Amino acid sequence: MIYLDYSATTPVDISVFDTLSTVTKNFIGNANSIHSLGQKSSELLESATKQIADIFGVNPSEIVYTSGATEANNMALIGAALANHKKGKHIIVSKLEHPSIYAICDYLKTMGFEISYVNNDKEGLIDFDDLKEKVREDTILVSICAVNSEIGVRQPLKMIRQIIKKENMGTIFHSDMTQAIGKVSVNMHDVDLASMSGHKIFGPKGIGFLYKSSMVKITPLIYGSGKSNDLKPGTPPLPLIAALSKAIRLANDGLEKKERFVSLLNDKITSSLSKYPNIIINKTKYSIPQILNISVMDVMPEVMVHALDKHEIYVSTNTACSSGDISNSVIAIYNDINRAKHTLRISLSYVTTTEEVNRFLKIFKEEYENLSNLK
Repeated sequence: MIYLDYSATTPVDISVFDTLSTVTKNFIGNANSIHSLGQKSSELLESATKQIADIFGVNPSEIVYTSGATEANNMALIGAALANHKKGKHIIVSKLEHPSIYAICDYLKTMGFEISYVNNDKEGLIDFDDLKEKVREDTILVSICAVNSEIGVRQPLKMIRQIIKKENMGTIFHSDMTQAIGKVSVNMHDVDLASMSGHKIFGPKGIGFLYKSSMVKITPLIYGSGKSNDLKPGTPPLPLIAALSKAIRLANDGLEKKERFVSLLNDKITSSLSKYPNIIINKTKYSIPQILNISVMDVMPEVMVHALDKHEIYVSTNTACSSGDISNSVIAIYNDINRAKHTLRISLSYVTTTEEVNRFLKIFKEEYENLSNLK
């Protein structure tokens, strides 16, 4: 098997799985309980949370556990909108967001919120002048992803924050960091709110977190009992939290070295596929190496995915949550609908090997030439 869909999800690291299994077996107490078993679980919860907080240089109280980035995005956008609606109802997002952001925005529109979409330049970066013009006195929230999930464009969050705060100090800045954490360095202090998912960094599915600056107030979306967190009441999923903490620590170890290695793999694939006249590389100078998007203009992407699937080689058409749809990101950057209809996303990891890339390129050549000749 050659897995090249790491941006959709990753396998669980064996040591992370060991942590998940050990905590499941040995920590049966509810961390909200006052007896000794509960206190034992509570202490592990505090330790795991402190480890995550220390890695990102934030306070443990600023980490809110969720089921993943989609829940964190909902908590951030809807929670911030409800908490600040008396100040204004204007929200700004980019044209390069994950589909969950747009679904949330559609819901907020039904509640009377106004959504503006900030432009980007030809390299995929946010148009700073357009952002500056769009931030208004009634702008309560801006949401711009750290790394785009389809083309991998990395945004300069610190600069974006400076523009937002200069125009309106009260505007909250949220970033979906799902495709950034574990791939490139991030700074939580560049934003007020940040979302992530554990299953993107070799952690288990069903766990993630929302970073919420202590300076920001958001309205809870879930109500219930449990003393551990006002925004996410109930029994903390301790095994998942401990596994997430382990996954984050491992993901951040040797980050620059991993990124350099993946860059070499990306360059190898790019160089090979660029030789085909009907394959276009959708890549800008701000794309991270873990995500490589191409448009196969003379073969439908679903056909190519299934052709590779027969050889147990796995890629995707675009994001897993919008598989089969036209790529909004390609349209936003290249303004070419036909190009956007033919995208494939090849997503790499530091665990990808050179041998896997070589075999992928060999099989891709065979299948592509066969399919294009049939056409």
